[in-house]
Amino acid sequence: MDLVVKSRVDAGALTSAVRSAVYAVDKDQSIASVATMEQLVNNSIATRRVTFLLLGLFSALALVLGAIGIYGVIAYSVAQRTREIGLRMALGAARADVFRMVLVQGMKLAAIGVVIGTLPTLGLARLMSSLLYQVSTTDLETFTAVAALLLLVAFVASYIPARRAISVEPIVALRYE
Repeated sequence: MDLVVKSRVDAGALTSAVRSAVYAVDKDQSIASVATMEQLVNNSIATRRVTFLLLGLFSALALVLGAIGIYGVIAYSVAQRTREIGLRMALGAARADVFRMVLVQGMKLAAIGVVIGTLPTLGLARLMSSLLYQVSTTDLETFTAVAALLLLVAFVASYIPARRAISVEPIVALRYE
């Protein structure tokens, strides 16, 4: 049996008064636990809170791993193409053109990944619909925000190798091999 008391008085000060009132009615009645409504609500949603915390942490980890992967692929590509980049610059390619070429390569890969990843995401959103509160499974704003975040991360991950590509000295690159 539960007893709920609504009051504007602090719960700690009210506890002894409620115990006294219960014992006045029935001195053999036991009171197992006393909790505020806030504590009861927090206990009831604790599992979901932990689930969402873990989901957020794993999502952030996946985002970081994706950024490292994009950076690694683009950096490796720039390292492999050092001679080509040096030759392009020796033949008159502007540093801005080389920078744009490397950046576009990384962004193209990221855009393809976002497009390919959208379809499975729609399917998984339907599976997770019971966990989503006031968010539809095809929420355009959420999908757009996530895609924009992924493209921003890809841009940052491609920016560093692109800066490295424009620092290639043509004469050094041509002598390299």
